Amino acid sequence: MYPSLASDSAFSPDSRVWIYVANRPLTETEATWVQPRLDAFTRQWTAHNAALKAKAEVFDRQMIIVMVDETQAGASGCSIDKSVHFMEALGAEIGIDLFERMRFGWAENGQLHFEHRDTFVRRVQEERIHPDTPMVNTLALTKRDLSENWLKPFSKSWHKRLV
Repeated sequence: MYPSLASDSAFSPDSRVWIYVANRPLTETEATWVQPRLDAFTRQWTAHNAALKAKAEVFDRQMIIVMVDETQAGASGCSIDKSVHFMEALGAEIGIDLFERMRFGWAENGQLHFEHRDTFVRRVQEERIHPDTPMVNTLALTKRDLSENWLKPFSKSWHKRLV
């Protein structure tokens, strides 16, 4: 269970990755509506008038993952700003917040779960989250990192220092 972008052989393992977690799961209709818009954005995305080799996907109806293979053209500050503005507008259109950074995700019984930090801390205190609980690594920076460290045990994840 990991994003298909992590196994896309057309992209370099060093491709940059951005992970956006929605403040609520998208409905099936919303996810179906969002994906073609992501496809259209990544097809026309440029940096200094050079086309970026990019791809994006809605994953598990809770996240949007964007990837750029910089072996062809690097994402610049302006191009990254374009993607952020696009994601803000996309979220506003369907009423989701993709920029709340205190949503923690973990895998349990083959499903991903996401909660605000306060609820997550309570689950840790109640010992419902334990050292081996697989945590979603939303700080993955590259395709390789996404592939190899998509899920990390709570005891080895960045989440532990915030609890």
